[in-house]
Amino acid sequence: MSDQTKRSIMNVELPSWIAEWKAPEPHAGHEERMKAVIDLVRLNIRHRTGGPFASIIVNDDTGAVAGVGLNLVTSLNLSILHAEMVAIMMAEEAAGTWDLGATGRYTIYASAEPCAMCMGAIPWSGLRTLVIGARDEDIRAIGFDEGVKADNWIDGYAQRNIHVIRDVCRTESAAALKEYAASGGHIYNG
Repeated sequence: MSDQTKRSIMNVELPSWIAEWKAPEPHAGHEERMKAVIDLVRLNIRHRTGGPFASIIVNDDTGAVAGVGLNLVTSLNLSILHAEMVAIMMAEEAAGTWDLGATGRYTIYASAEPCAMCMGAIPWSGLRTLVIGARDEDIRAIGFDEGVKADNWIDGYAQRNIHVIRDVCRTESAAALKEYAASGGHIYNG
């Protein structure tokens, strides 16, 4: 095994421009938090540091942001660095556990409906609520392939005690997707 294959690739850092972003207040509601997520999407587009997706994880007890995620696939050349995956990694690292549910109740806010990969990670991470902006069809409309997802995925989440809230700021989130496509952003798996 070469030194290249032995070295760690999991030291993921958010872009320095993250300091420009204003996190939602702890008492914020779903809409205000989603607007903050969409602000992350637009910053990611403006700085050309990844795809048009962002996510935050909020501790339901304190209202504090426990993890921030951006789509960093194209800037870091790692296909797994979707916004939800990055937010989960950041929140789990901060909590010191792979099971966020063991430390409290957490909600993940995703600017758009998760792809097949991220849909699998959400239940395994211990998250209990998923709040979504844009829908799958909004993402596919600009050319992204979201993978094979069960038609009844929301029922599957409900069976795992995960509550799904859709269409929070959907129009704004779908508009950000279109802005990315219009800016010539790379549709990397379409």
